[in-house]
Amino acid sequence: MFDTKNIQENIHELFFIVAPRILLAIFMLILGSWLIKLFMRYVHSRFERRNVELSLRLFLSRIIKIVLYIMLILSIAGNLGIQTTSFLTVLGGAGLAIGLALQGSLSNFAGGVLILLFKPFRVGDYISSTSDASGTVENIDLLYTTLRTAEGTLVFAPNGPLANSVITNYSNLVERRAEYSINLALDSDTTKIRELILDLLHQDKRVLKKPAPEVLVNGLSNGAINLVVRYWSPKSSYWDAYHDLYEKVKMLFKDQQLVIPQYTIQALSPDDAGSNQSVR
Repeated sequence: MFDTKNIQENIHELFFIVAPRILLAIFMLILGSWLIKLFMRYVHSRFERRNVELSLRLFLSRIIKIVLYIMLILSIAGNLGIQTTSFLTVLGGAGLAIGLALQGSLSNFAGGVLILLFKPFRVGDYISSTSDASGTVENIDLLYTTLRTAEGTLVFAPNGPLANSVITNYSNLVERRAEYSINLALDSDTTKIRELILDLLHQDKRVLKKPAPEVLVNGLSNGAINLVVRYWSPKSSYWDAYHDLYEKVKMLFKDQQLVIPQYTIQALSPDDAGSNQSVR
């Protein structure tokens, strides 16, 4: 009833072919896992020495770890006699389908990697971009960058458009230039006014001596002289100096009784407009 020869062959195959392969696979899994952990410690130490951004460090560590474990599993499967070609085909097809379905997210993901790699800004920097995102950087993730605006609201900017836009990082500047535009009457003494404003700027400790402040005539328009005031101040005191000196310039004009052009708007009724047109 029983084919003893087949039973013997199966037992022989089980103990002398299958069992050694299983034991070898277990040994490879244990040894491979230990080597991967050892290699990941080395990778973490290298990241810390190079001061790699924390978000990028975690992401790269996960990717490297996943790739290493996939290679280990494929090696074990090949050693057990499992055909890995079909598995790789299915894995590639699934990756392609997921990539097509998540094109926008992948674009943001790539932008996040670029931002973390090239570091055009860091957490705590105040930035603005041509993608209409501006504010203080609070967090940089792989898909979105969190900004807090001057009004205190949170903005979640996608990393794809942000990485492809022109970014102005104001926090990287040690000094910033302020500029005012003032209109004066045509008969104003611009030389006297320039000296008064420059004296005001030189007396303020928040105004840098180099580059020196400037007060220049910038043009004539609408019956007025346009005066431009420029000065540099440290980044830490820029806004305080900007608003405070604006107020001091206004008070200076008031104390010196300097004339600022007044513009009037005349509103015409439909009847007046029609009569003016008939006269023409």
